[in-house]
Amino acid sequence: MKTVDPARLALSCLALLSAGAWAADADARRGCIELKTVAETEVETVDAQGQRSLKLVPAATVVPGSQVVWTVTAANVCDKPADKVVIDNPIPAQMSFVPDSAVGAGADILFSTDGRQFAGPAALVVRDATGAVRPARAADYTHIRWSLRNPIAPGQVAMARYRAELK
Repeated sequence: MKTVDPARLALSCLALLSAGAWAADADARRGCIELKTVAETEVETVDAQGQRSLKLVPAATVVPGSQVVWTVTAANVCDKPADKVVIDNPIPAQMSFVPDSAVGAGADILFSTDGRQFAGPAALVVRDATGAVRPARAADYTHIRWSLRNPIAPGQVAMARYRAELK
């Protein structure tokens, strides 16, 4: 069974993400938005009373079929609000987006199958091997875009999250 070094997986995603956030205002374009990405997996824990719960822990071993929870935080490190922040996030090539898993409070979430054109799931189409057009499936997504509806105040952080499964 093939395993993927989570550090390498996280680094490849981080390298792509470092250029993926942008904001419409000039202050944000000058580096006011700092991104941080964390790759985690869920583990079940049992407390002293025998209560079971799920906990996110840093991804240590990722095997095919495993899900990784990707959390992207965007921190405003400047002294002015950053408005119209957009986070474009590539889904690692060796992973498939888990349907309905993208979240981000106060964000409009769109998807892409090519990294250039973004739309809601119902509007995305792809061509199959025969050239026929079919509706895109979650496994066809290559990128996710979170467009924040509200400014990020100085010192504040916005969070976006999704799940992807190792192929």
